[in-house]
Amino acid sequence: MNFLVAAIPLLPILSAVLVLLFQEKLRRHVAWLSTSVALLTFLLALVGLGLEVKGNEFAGIRIAGSWGYLLADPLSAIMGVLIAGISFIVHKFSIRYMAEEAGYARFFVLLDLMTATLLVMVAAGDLLTLLIAWHLIGVLLYFLLGHDTCRPNSLRYAFWTFLTYRLGDIALVLAAVILADTYGTWSIPDLLEQVSEEPAAMSILGIPATQAAAILLSVAAFARSAQFLLHNWLPYTMDGPTPVSALMHAGIVNAGGFLINRFAPVFVYSGDILHLLFIVGLVTAVIGSVLMLAQNDIKKSLGYSTMGQMGFMIMECGVGAFSLAIYHLIAHGLFKGALFLGAGSVIGEARHDDGIPKDELYTFVIEKQPARRQPPWLFMAAVTLVIPVVVLVLAHLAVQQDFFQKQGAVVLLFFGWVTGAQLIFATYRMRTERPGRLLAMVLSSFVIVVLGYALISHVFENFLYPDAQFLELMHHASSIDIFWFDILVVTTTLIIVAGWLLTYYSEKNGTTGSRDPGRVRLILYAMISREFYLADIYAWVSRILLRTAARLNVALRWR
Repeated sequence: MNFLVAAIPLLPILSAVLVLLFQEKLRRHVAWLSTSVALLTFLLALVGLGLEVKGNEFAGIRIAGSWGYLLADPLSAIMGVLIAGISFIVHKFSIRYMAEEAGYARFFVLLDLMTATLLVMVAAGDLLTLLIAWHLIGVLLYFLLGHDTCRPNSLRYAFWTFLTYRLGDIALVLAAVILADTYGTWSIPDLLEQVSEEPAAMSILGIPATQAAAILLSVAAFARSAQFLLHNWLPYTMDGPTPVSALMHAGIVNAGGFLINRFAPVFVYSGDILHLLFIVGLVTAVIGSVLMLAQNDIKKSLGYSTMGQMGFMIMECGVGAFSLAIYHLIAHGLFKGALFLGAGSVIGEARHDDGIPKDELYTFVIEKQPARRQPPWLFMAAVTLVIPVVVLVLAHLAVQQDFFQKQGAVVLLFFGWVTGAQLIFATYRMRTERPGRLLAMVLSSFVIVVLGYALISHVFENFLYPDAQFLELMHHASSIDIFWFDILVVTTTLIIVAGWLLTYYSEKNGTTGSRDPGRVRLILYAMISREFYLADIYAWVSRILLRTAARLNVALRWR
């Protein structure tokens, strides 16, 4: 196993070196060399995961003296399979996609180095190795996004990404310094063990080390996972090559969830920081979803979709569902990578023929022509409110008997209920000719998704966090006062139900088609269409930094 731990990240590095050395001889065949090594890396990662699932315990391998320590644990094993698998798919896709681009060999060198760096990051067993890998990911991503040097927008938005990542890097460096100085070790396993034994240790600034480190780690995760106010780089990197977009949205942007899971004890013993994760994640999820619906560019819409999903991932960490966040980032990485790789084909086909069948959904969404038949309103209201709750409750009781004794679990259940109820409510609004069949299909898909989510998340929890006592601490840390918790749930429920009723009333009375949108709606539309003016602020900051750098060059007479 120690051989596998070292071989998995070293193989892509070897591939990059070989491509660089033999690019003149191999020419276009360098892509097949790089892709073959990516496949071998994926197979080795699968073997490593299989050994972890069997329960084999390994200490990892130390490449250098006090640093260069690579872990072999469940988290690194499962993340390694995800990274290596997506990397192989991106490699295979890039063989033809990048064939007409300049710098063909250079692209595969960067792709191999990015894969190796990601694998080192998830397996890093000491803070210094983690910091080096974390920083190199931002540097390599800058070069990958700006691969086509003839596109000004690619370079511009690559700079935005680089700038945002540097903010997160500074926060991570400060967190590492605080933890290493307080507990006297750079080894991550030793550090987390000492945090569990002495969580109240004070840092050099006289504040709890875990609390200060958790705040800084959160900022690093927010920057890397595109949380609100640090998100603008993500949707604007679409001018980069599509394979880079797929790799970034399927692997790199998920690093925030990984970082929080790696330092889970720090967050568990840091007081109210988990509540901060929940709030930031919730705001990001809502804003990302809203901005996604306002885009007319498919890749930019996917970018904001990723922002919303990363918000849900951080929110799951905030309610103590750390393992669920890992499951979420894996599922999101796979389907979002596929969407990006297929976006070009969808655009090409749509330019010739939209290929949309004139079915009930098309009639409702595009032609705005509801059918004549409609199920009874009271019946659909009962189905909307009751059935999602019944499905969710039965699914979770089948997996874990004490599920509803945890606030975080109730919050996730609540969001599941909202999602299911919204789905059924939308079905009612469609006014299909065959409501029974459509409702049966919706409920069947909902049941399958819920059962899969409940079972798989439970398996992930047992695999990543087998210590039951630590799980209890995790759920306790994410809890709030029961009075305010009940107030929050009831208030949110009333707001959602009121929104549904308002929508129904507006459609029933024909007020949704009013020609006068009203001042409030116009202001809201302007803010959403301009993406809350954050892109303008980013552009302004970028111009100031570039002008300042130019003036410094002139003043210091640098050539």
